[in-house]
Amino acid sequence: MAELRTEEEQLQAMKAWWQENGKSLILGVGLAIALVLGWQGWQARQEQQAAAASALYQNLTEAAQLQSVSADDDGQYATVQHLADQLKTDFSGTTYARYAGLILAAVHVQHEAFAEAQTELEWVLSASKDMDSIKRVATLRKAALMQQQGEAEAAVTLIQGLDAGSFEAEKQELLGDLYQSLGQVEQARGAYDAALSAAGGEAGRPLLKIKRDDLIGVNS
Repeated sequence: MAELRTEEEQLQAMKAWWQENGKSLILGVGLAIALVLGWQGWQARQEQQAAAASALYQNLTEAAQLQSVSADDDGQYATVQHLADQLKTDFSGTTYARYAGLILAAVHVQHEAFAEAQTELEWVLSASKDMDSIKRVATLRKAALMQQQGEAEAAVTLIQGLDAGSFEAEKQELLGDLYQSLGQVEQARGAYDAALSAAGGEAGRPLLKIKRDDLIGVNS
C-alpha cells in the first residue's frame, strides 16, 4: 500500500506540475520552433538575394566588356547603365552595388560623361562606410578625374593623406602626375620614387620608371 500511495503521490505531483508549467512549456517549444524556422527562412532569403545579385553583376560585367569594344554603341551603353542602376537600387547594401558604381563611372569616362562619372564615384564613397579596397579605388579614380578636369590641387589634397593600403604605388604615381601637372618637379620625383619603392622596384613598372627618369635634370 505504501508503494501504491507513493506512485499515486508521484502521479499527482506530475499532474500538478503539468497544470502549473505545461502551457509555458508548450509556448516555449513553439517559440523555439518558430525561431528556428524563421532563421532558416531568413538564411534562404539571403542566399536567394546573394544569388540574384551575383547573376545581375555577372550580366553587368559582360555588358561592360562588350561596351568597351564598341564604345559607340549607345544601346550597350544604356544596358550598362540600366544593369548598374538596378544593382544599386535592388541590392544597395551589397559589395556588388559598389562595384557596379565603379564600373558605371569607368564607362561614363569612356563616353566623356565626366559629371556623371563623378556622381557615380561620389555614390560609391558615400556607400562605403569603412576604408576598404573599393573606397580606396573610388578615391583614387575621383582624384584622377579631378586632374582631368583641371582640379589638380584639390586632387592632391584629396589623396595626400589617404591610407591607400595595397594601392600605395598607384597613389604615389598619381601624386607624381598631379605634382608634375602643377609644375612641382621635386615633389613629382619624390612621389615617383615612392611609387617605384611601393611597387617593388623598377623592373615591374617600366612606364613609371620612364616618368621618373624624364624628370631627372628638370628644375622646378
